[in-house]
Formats: sequence, structure tokens, C-alpha cells
Amino acid sequence: MNPIIYVDAAHPGSQISRLIYGQFAEHLGRCIYGGVFVGKDSAIPNVNGIRQDVVEALRAIRVPMIRWPGGCFADEYHWRDGIGENRKRMVNTNWGGVVEDNSFGTHEFLELCRQVGCEPYINANVGSGSVREMAEWVEYLNSDGDSSVVQERWKNGQKEAFGVRYFGVGNENWGCGGNMRPEYYADEYRRYQTYCRNYGDHRLFRIACGPSEGDWHWTETLMERAGHCMDGLTLHYYTVPTSDWKDKGSATEFDLEMYYRTLERALRMEDLIRGHLAIMDRYDPEKKVKLLVDEWGTWHNVEPGTNPGFLYQQNTMRDAMVASVTLDIFQHHADRLGICCIAQMVNVLQAMILTEGDKMVLTPTYHVFGMYRDHQDAQALETGVLADRIPGGAKQISASASVRDGKITVTCSNLDGEKAAPVSVYLQGVRAEILGGEVLCGAPQSMNTFEQPDQVAPKSIDGAEVTAHGDGTQVTFTMPACSVATLHLNVLG
Repeated sequence: MNPIIYVDAAHPGSQISRLIYGQFAEHLGRCIYGGVFVGKDSAIPNVNGIRQDVVEALRAIRVPMIRWPGGCFADEYHWRDGIGENRKRMVNTNWGGVVEDNSFGTHEFLELCRQVGCEPYINANVGSGSVREMAEWVEYLNSDGDSSVVQERWKNGQKEAFGVRYFGVGNENWGCGGNMRPEYYADEYRRYQTYCRNYGDHRLFRIACGPSEGDWHWTETLMERAGHCMDGLTLHYYTVPTSDWKDKGSATEFDLEMYYRTLERALRMEDLIRGHLAIMDRYDPEKKVKLLVDEWGTWHNVEPGTNPGFLYQQNTMRDAMVASVTLDIFQHHADRLGICCIAQMVNVLQAMILTEGDKMVLTPTYHVFGMYRDHQDAQALETGVLADRIPGGAKQISASASVRDGKITVTCSNLDGEKAAPVSVYLQGVRAEILGGEVLCGAPQSMNTFEQPDQVAPKSIDGAEVTAHGDGTQVTFTMPACSVATLHLNVLG
């Protein structure tokens, strides 16, 4: 059958927070050093040490938030080591055993956020830190008082408070953040967050470490014991194609069966979100606590010959399809999701950007985020899909839609790795005209390289037809195999 996408365009729903398009930048491999930060004396064009080609690329897709400094690195990071003139050196034992000189610290991170034009999300240290250390970081960031801690900030060149809102109390404390039991972490969270004060108008959004994948007991325990003193609870889920953490599979060399297995694993995100929200709602019937998927994406084997602790992997159309279906899922839960951060922004895991010296490549995943950017802060429109199933059981077509100021954005993906699909989009309840559209497509293994940086890039949709259909509008066009498409429409009348 030919796929049909139904869009209830007459009844806009919840606002899609722009923060579900967030990014994650950890002190891991070449994400920070070489990827984002090159230092003021670098020959690579930079402003205050931050490379400008990367900043411009991030601004182009309207990156709304960056989470930092980790990840596992967060729970061995001591923030005072990364401020001032004489910074302490350490060995990054989590990732690659390399020296961390702390030249990129609090001020540099907030300068990156300023240049990109996005919200900072700071994840603080519970695993090896102290309550006082965390409390004083919040004071350093947000207080306008005349305390010794604030005077440190003045001494380091920042008179005004930074005004950081989003603050995580630990990361993966069930694992690399301390191997804690949920009962123990719940008590630790309650203690630590008590001393993360609000200063003046700078009100914190306090974020508790949530579960890995389907650890329902962790969510139950945290919500029961600490749900009243958190604003958000995190969820981490990675798409591992083989389901085997010891051999996750190649990022670039895979067959069609593995392509479908990857999509099947990615689509598990829907069940995880529903399951954890059901638990949260029992303890928070007013739905005040947001679910935050602040680590997600594909996780493959590292590229041959690279440091296994750097988690450097190439990025193909398969990864782009994972991004597309995942963003659709997030938008379907716009009423409950507060923040989502893909892992990671540059040179690590499912990256937006790859760099090598002064060269930069935009990945297929980057282009998906660009194609979805008009959904940010728009109102979600309910969508339904009628389509055949692909191997693994998923529908051939995934879709989501939104409206803002009379402009409708429809995004969809054809998950079939071999067959094109003639698609009909029914906008129910409105008459509309098409303003344009673009499609990203290629074989599942297609990718951009430093030698061929534009092999996978969006192109204009050709041949889309618009007709009146009852009290609505029908748009028909053909989606190539393994493709992501965006339609831009204007509501008439």
C-alpha cells in the first residue's frame, strides 16, 4: 500500500520545547579539545579560543542547549581546577587515559554557549565531589553577593552573575558516577540539591540522575523518595545495533539486516519513555517533573586505528534515520519531555560535526537536526501513519508535524532501505499551500568524509503536488529509500 500521513492541523497541541534538540559536549576524545576549543593562539580561526567554523555550524541549526562537562567525566570533575590562571592537570581516567589540562573550564564553556546563542546545562559532581563544592559552584555561577566565592569570579573577569538555570546533580550514579543503589542516591540527591541555592532571580531547574534504559526500579525509587524536590529526571538510552556492548558493530560496514536491526533498537525509545512516564505520573499526578533524555544516539565500534577511549565513529544515513525517528518520538511526547541531548556534539559517538585539524565535516545527523529546526517552540500537531511494515516490525514511514504563526512543518522518514515510497500527507481541517521542502537521502552506508564532505546533503523536493481534499489539504510526493524529508506549508485563510 502507498503510505499515508494524517496530520490534525486544526487542533494544535503542546509546545515542542526547543530544548529537546539539545547537544552534549563531554571532555572525551576530541569533542572539546580540537573539536570545539583550539586556544587563542591557534592558526584555526577562533574567538577566545573557540573555533568559529564549528560555532557557525551550530548556530545554523539553532542549537538551543549544550550539556557539559559530562557524562562520566562530570563525576570526577572539580570545577575550581578549571578557573583562573594556574589550572591543575589531571589524567582523564574515564576516557583514553590522556592528560586533561583544564584549559577549557567554566568560563570557556559559558563563552561557547554565548557564541552559539544557547542555554548552558551544567552537570555537577556527586560521585567524587562534596556538597560544599557543588554549592559553591552554584554560588560562583549565579550569586551577585559580595562573598569570597563571588569575589573569585570577579577576579577571573566576570562581574555579573552568569545566571545558569539548568543544573544536574550527578550523572549515571548507578554506574560511573559512583555505582550507587537508587535508595542511596535518592538520599544523596536530596542532600546535595538542598544546598544548590536560588540567588535572586536566578532560579535553578534541578535535575536528578534517572535510570539507564528500562531500570523501572530506579525511577520508582527516585520519584517516591525525591520527586518532590526535583524539576527533571534523566533517562539514558543508546542504540547499540548488535545489542552487544563488547562488539557493537561497525559504523560504516553493515548490511541491510543490521540496518533494520538498528532501527528496531532505536524505536525502543517509545516504550522506554512511556514506561518511565507511567511511573512518574503515579508519584507526580500534576506532571510537574519533566523527563529528560539527556543522553541518546547510536553507539558503534570506534573507527579502526583510533583510541578506543575516544569513541570516535563515522556517521552515515543509518545514523540520520535513527535521529529522525527519535526526534519524531520526542515530539509526540512534547507535553512531558523537557530536555533531550544527543551524544555527542563533535567527534564523539553520533556527532553533528567531525573535525580534523582545520577541516570540518557536517554529518548526515547534523542535516537532520537542520531539517527539524523549525519545530523548535512550535505547537505539536497530532500525526498518524498508515503504512506497511519493514523487517523488524516498524512502520515504513515515521512522521511528526507542528505549526507556528500559520506555518506548518511536516517531517517524515522512509525507513525502507531499498524501496521508494509515494507518500500522501493529509492536513486535516486547513487549506494550505506548499512553500518548499527538502529531502536527505542515500544508501544506508552513505556518509560525508573529509575528502567528500557533501556526499550526503539536503536537496529540494521536486514534484510535490498540492490539492484540496474535503476541508483539508493533500500533498503527494515520492520519498526515496532511506530518506528524511521536510515540508514547509502556509495555512490559507
